[in-house]
Amino acid sequence: MTDNTQRPASGPNSAPELPTQYTPAEVEGPLYERWVERGYFDADAKSDKPPYTIVIPPPNVTGSLHLGHAFEHTLIDALTRRKRMQGYETLWQPGMDHAGIATQNVVERELGKEGKSRHDLGREAFVERVWQWKAESGGQIAGQMKRLGNGVAWSRDRFTMDEGLSRAVQTVFKKMFDDGLIYRAERIINWCPRCLTAISDIEVDYQDDDGELVSMKYGEGDDSVIVATTRAETMLGDTAVAVHPDDERYAHLIGKQITLPLTGRAIPVVADAHVDPEFGTGAVKVTPAHDPNDFAIGQRHNLESIEVLDERGIITAHGPFEGLDRFEARSAIVAAMRAEGRIVAEKRPYVHSVGHCSRCKTTLEPRLSLQWWVKVDTLAKAAGDAVRDGRVNIHPADLSQRYFDWVDNLNDWCISRQLWWGHRIPVWHGPNGETVCVGPDEQPPSGEGWEQDTDVLDTWFSSGLWPFSTLGWPEQTEDLAKFYPNSVLVTGYDLMFFWVARMMMFGLYAMDGGVPFRTIAFHGMVRDEHGKKMSKSFGNTVNPLDWMDKYGSDALRFTLARGANPGTDVPIGEDWVQASRNFANKIWNATRFAMMNGATIEGDLPPAEQLSATDRWILSRLNTVVAEADALYDDYQFAKLADALYHFAWDEVFDWYVELSKTTFMAGGDAAKVSARVLGEVLDVTLRLLHPIVPFVTETLWTTLTGRESVVIADWPTDSAFRDAAAETEIENLQQVITEVRRFRSDQGLQPGQKVPARLDLSGTSLAAHEAAIRQLLRLQPEGDSFNATATLPVAGATVALDLSGTIDVAAERKRLAKDLAAAEKEKAQAEGKLGNEAFLAKAPDNVVDKIRGRLAKAEADIVRLQNQINNLPSA
Repeated sequence: MTDNTQRPASGPNSAPELPTQYTPAEVEGPLYERWVERGYFDADAKSDKPPYTIVIPPPNVTGSLHLGHAFEHTLIDALTRRKRMQGYETLWQPGMDHAGIATQNVVERELGKEGKSRHDLGREAFVERVWQWKAESGGQIAGQMKRLGNGVAWSRDRFTMDEGLSRAVQTVFKKMFDDGLIYRAERIINWCPRCLTAISDIEVDYQDDDGELVSMKYGEGDDSVIVATTRAETMLGDTAVAVHPDDERYAHLIGKQITLPLTGRAIPVVADAHVDPEFGTGAVKVTPAHDPNDFAIGQRHNLESIEVLDERGIITAHGPFEGLDRFEARSAIVAAMRAEGRIVAEKRPYVHSVGHCSRCKTTLEPRLSLQWWVKVDTLAKAAGDAVRDGRVNIHPADLSQRYFDWVDNLNDWCISRQLWWGHRIPVWHGPNGETVCVGPDEQPPSGEGWEQDTDVLDTWFSSGLWPFSTLGWPEQTEDLAKFYPNSVLVTGYDLMFFWVARMMMFGLYAMDGGVPFRTIAFHGMVRDEHGKKMSKSFGNTVNPLDWMDKYGSDALRFTLARGANPGTDVPIGEDWVQASRNFANKIWNATRFAMMNGATIEGDLPPAEQLSATDRWILSRLNTVVAEADALYDDYQFAKLADALYHFAWDEVFDWYVELSKTTFMAGGDAAKVSARVLGEVLDVTLRLLHPIVPFVTETLWTTLTGRESVVIADWPTDSAFRDAAAETEIENLQQVITEVRRFRSDQGLQPGQKVPARLDLSGTSLAAHEAAIRQLLRLQPEGDSFNATATLPVAGATVALDLSGTIDVAAERKRLAKDLAAAEKEKAQAEGKLGNEAFLAKAPDNVVDKIRGRLAKAEADIVRLQNQINNLPSA
């Protein structure tokens, strides 16, 4: 298990001693700079090592490190650090996303402070201004990633708008256009009146808003119908009323014309099976230009589409409402209809689901618009098939159905955005309606009347190419041959639709059926310690840099990893980060103690027959933990992994093995030398196991312990298959004796350092060799001539007799315990009374009954414990 592959930078005896305290702020920055300078995170396509590739989910150039980034990056970094130690040519590909809408909004706000708009600058000057902003202010997240310890290949840093990735985008667009997978069509889209662009369905945030439901009468007399709407302003664009063809109430109206109020226009009543006759009045107003369902009805019945709202949500229809904002018009139109006696019913507030822009939170407007689309049917099928046939594995597996539900029902994707910042659509329109799509090596058409399309592509279009565009595609590069497909994608389940499905579609399409990654490992969202979503409006957001400054990056990383159960959300609180800081301190102090006592990795381990049971026990446990760690890493069980390493390191190595070794070290001699070598071995392997999650403290300790260059490039521990069940049983029995006697001492009110005379009967057990350790750890003195066994504890086949004469006030202690026993018996009686009452059980909620059962179980356990304590008291 010892790593002998690196040439020592200096001998262990010449290594500097560890300071008495670990100070992360003094260690982390210089260590990270050293790692980067030495090229540990670089990836070589010419290497004959097997590849291991992970791309960073590219954070927005406008962003800064939040806890979600820190969480995700911790998991990816742990995976890549381990694989690097296992001998893989490891590439963690960094980069950032140009974030079209978000970045344009930021720069437009900056211009607003100068009293200007993007239109004042013009398109070219505005785009140049965005590039300038990116160079000066964007990408601060890179520095924060370094603070966290991210082992990314910085020399390969990419940006979705850089030259190489832009070439990839244009190549894919051209290929899809020529294959008939990209087309232009007029359809209803989600429109943001604030961002002035279309957005895709999955960029819509739905929330329940307080609105109004207004029922209005169209037509007159027997030729009238009542329709209900939450968007009264759209009635100005109605071109029909629709009813179900089998609805007898309206059979006489089908095919007739009725008058649309306030406009005087005649509109038809059409029969359409889409209408639900059981909902409301069974008649619906049809506004094809401003509702997706109405647009479909309009297509089926050749209805006119009349736009009455402009791009900013302002009424354009001629008349008294022209120029009003959509919400102002809503109230004005209801008032006008009320004045004509056409309001039949009004319901306020009417809570209903309303779509909002995920970027600026503005209420969206369904709008008929000419946009560019991706035809997704064959692409989505391929993306589903790749998971179904096992070429791509989703982890955890229970999220597969959610993935299938999406890709199996995917609508065509609106990819055009009415922005200036982004990849401009490579299509030129001619003076006579010609359309020419231009590839990256082709000249666009020139001459009078030819203009490039003004729209840019949805940001997710370029992000969808990330696994292969970052490797130099469309060129057939060495990087592409070596590192594609990616080994695993680690991302949040919230990006399943935004990003993951699109990478699957693009990868399978552009790479001739080659999947973009072998495994998709989904993680959850970071929440506060109460499980509540983190939000500025809730006041519970945390800047991870604050916690890293206060407790160190390792503490934050370990806390995040320890909460990372696959696909589930992660609660986190400052107390937990503080506890992880304490763990880092524990590692530091234990290693410092070990080195002060000669812990070393020099030379081979002695053969098993020369080792004590304690030594064989810890080596057996060490190998078991190595095997467990490998299995948990391969299953992406970060929480279980961190917990297993925590308890092994703290409980077994630091609390038990180190403590049990103290007597050996005090005695000196050959046994002490053996224990020093074993302790060095255990620390060496434990630090290597911990390194991927807590890289800074382990690097400092490991290099000091071993005198070698860096744990970053050390060998990952392997299971030597050494197991010693007998030694494990022996030490488990020893632990049981020490634990039980400590508990008894505590129950009797003895101070931890208070010495007590004791007689140990270890005959017939394997514990005789541990008597010195038992006495030292339990503060047990030799029995002496006047020994009086006032309490006897049979534990694990051994007997520990204690003389408590004069150490406690027996009468006072008996009185206290009797009082506690009476209270426990009363609690038991009350709980049994309630649980025996059938009437109570019939009415009480399940959680209340469960709580009472818990109280009963606790009371019964307390009674047994207290009776044992009383029985073990010495005679008065």
